[in-house]
Amino acid sequence: MDSKILLADKPHAVCIPNPAQSHITAMLKLSKLLHHEGFHITFIDTEFNHQRLLKSRGPNSLDGLSDFRFETIPDSLPPSDLNNAQDIPSLCNSIMTNFLAPFSNLLVKLNTATSNNPPVTCIISDGFMSFTITAAQELGIPIVMFFSISACSLMGVMQLPTLKDKGIVPLKVIFSMGCSDT
Repeated sequence: MDSKILLADKPHAVCIPNPAQSHITAMLKLSKLLHHEGFHITFIDTEFNHQRLLKSRGPNSLDGLSDFRFETIPDSLPPSDLNNAQDIPSLCNSIMTNFLAPFSNLLVKLNTATSNNPPVTCIISDGFMSFTITAAQELGIPIVMFFSISACSLMGVMQLPTLKDKGIVPLKVIFSMGCSDT
């Protein structure tokens, strides 16, 4: 049987976490489970975090499986020390303004006939990477939003717009735990 036919029969999930350690870890665990169930996986990370991963685990640590691949997109931030975390507010701003184009371009590249991958059948995106919805809609690829935070945290985050609209947040008074230094 032709290997291209075998590739086309295998579902291909593109997994993209928020570029924070706990989000990457959770998405990587989900990706491994899907791979174990027969999915071809393309795991997308920022260039910075990919270099950190290679530094901590060794330059060949990601080699070995042709159907579990790692790809990178730029974070569009100035170079920084691999031993330190990136500036979170700058990274959040960059995600919203700079990630869509490289992500979309990578999806197009993965779907070309010469990519040696099965066609992308779905995107599994971290729930805080909303630009992926735009890319999925533009390319006609189904998308699932994955929230690695607890259900309680998710519900809290989902209530923030309502709390802001009602003027409850930001808090006007700082409550202390028995300390009266204000």
